[in-house]
Amino acid sequence: MHDWDLTPKEAIALQNRLRDRVRLRPLKRKIRTIAGADVSFNRFSDRIYAGIVVLSLPDLEVIESTAIRSRTRFPYIPGLLSFRELPALLEAWATLKTIPDALILDGQGLAHPRRFGIACHAGIWLKIPTIGCAKSILVGKHTELPPEAGSQTPLVDRNEQIGIVLRTKKSVAPVYVSPGHLIDMPGAVNLVQQSLTRYRLPETTRQAHLLVNRLRESGQ
Repeated sequence: MHDWDLTPKEAIALQNRLRDRVRLRPLKRKIRTIAGADVSFNRFSDRIYAGIVVLSLPDLEVIESTAIRSRTRFPYIPGLLSFRELPALLEAWATLKTIPDALILDGQGLAHPRRFGIACHAGIWLKIPTIGCAKSILVGKHTELPPEAGSQTPLVDRNEQIGIVLRTKKSVAPVYVSPGHLIDMPGAVNLVQQSLTRYRLPETTRQAHLLVNRLRESGQ
């Protein structure tokens, strides 16, 4: 779809062009398999460990997992995460035998200054429903969230709702959910909630996180 060898200025211009391809709409079919993607880095290194785990819904059993070692040439710049992480994740994706019905990424979707987070970028590349489920805010503000698990409130930027702040465990910091591509806001929150167990993060993200950290710590 495009080359990854870009300067930060070129990457921003590309985001501004590609965001017109994002389609937010209700899901067209029932989601029976859902994947999580995550990456891990060694500190001060360009070595990247990227992994994807595919789980069944609603029982959240692992169907397949894959992880690869690669190198990233793009620096860490807030708002440009996809250019640092997505090339390696696409390498891992290419090794999957089971193509999931939807994908949750550890990052933003619409909740992005240019409305084009890593979940949007991955979605238009892979042509499947994608969701951003982030641990922190990149942009936007929200009202105070009640302490009960399941509480949610809109995440708003420039008078536009860009996501949902969702508390997944009682009195624990919330997550920030936003649609990436081929799914709408209610559908994104619903799939994240279906992917929760007893942890703060959805099982998709948790399993992918464990996978890439095992690979990194193995020293291979």
